Amino acid sequence: MIHAFVELSGESPALGCWEAIATAEALGGRQGSGEPDFADLVDLALPSASSLARLADRLALAHRCLVLLASEDAVGAAMAAEGESGDTGAVRRIGSPSGGPDPTILAAGRAFVCGGGRIDLGHPRRRFWLARDRSGRDWLFEESGTVDRSAANRRRMPLLPFQRPVSLPPRLARAAANLARVRPGDRVLDPFLGTGALLAEAGMLGGRLFGIDRDPTMVRGALQNLAHLGVSAEGLVAGDSGEVEFADPEMTFDAVLTDPPYGRASSTGGEAVDGLVARVIRRWVRRITPGGRLVLIVPTGASSLEGVGRPVVSVPVRVHRSLTRDFRVYETPG
Repeated sequence: MIHAFVELSGESPALGCWEAIATAEALGGRQGSGEPDFADLVDLALPSASSLARLADRLALAHRCLVLLASEDAVGAAMAAEGESGDTGAVRRIGSPSGGPDPTILAAGRAFVCGGGRIDLGHPRRRFWLARDRSGRDWLFEESGTVDRSAANRRRMPLLPFQRPVSLPPRLARAAANLARVRPGDRVLDPFLGTGALLAEAGMLGGRLFGIDRDPTMVRGALQNLAHLGVSAEGLVAGDSGEVEFADPEMTFDAVLTDPPYGRASSTGGEAVDGLVARVIRRWVRRITPGGRLVLIVPTGASSLEGVGRPVVSVPVRVHRSLTRDFRVYETPG
């Protein structure tokens, strides 16, 4: 196992932490030991270098992925050894990326140069980071991957062909897809399709996409958005998601991932929202494969659903100015 860490972005630290852990699990890894313990870093264990390389490509609520190199008393020796590669490098501190008069950073940089490396703060081939744990000790890391934060911005609602006033922001939609542990080839169902934001993120992770919405306009619009983002769906159906069926009525799903229709802008066909959500979710959760997940995004304080799987986590997240949602994760037995 490779000992890796994820630096959280700070947008929603609790959700970011759970996203990182679920992503590691989707890549065949797990949560780490928690030693050393940092305020802004999530400790993970990954099975291979290839899984480590894919970690940053999946994450949304993070800045970068890191590999631990040395503890405080061995930083100089480790940097001198890394300098033997002859590469260019930069040394910074987590939480203070611009550097500054930090004696530990300066000493690490000198050791790197003495080993044969060259400092290049503008375009280094290798990036080293210092982080202080909760006990006050410094640790040295090397950056293994950077999260492309601008990619999510290019998927925002105002830039899509089909638009609605309210839609889940791309970073939160990606975090939800990661909570579902979507892997390439997994069948993913959204029974309240909307604009297709959740399925789009699941599709970018390699999922096979299925969705339902009672409004045919939403289904057509979601198809436009998916196509715009380079993602295709295997089955989108217009109708009551508590009643309609796909071509294969025995088909199972590895994950159900949905943001049900709460609020005045949402249509429920006159049915009470809580009753609609319970009716639909209980129907489809029976079709989730053993060990699969239900990720449900509901208003904070909404009634919990019984009998839909083992509760894993519920995290309140501010979605828009005054709109808070709980990201709830359930896992089926298996």
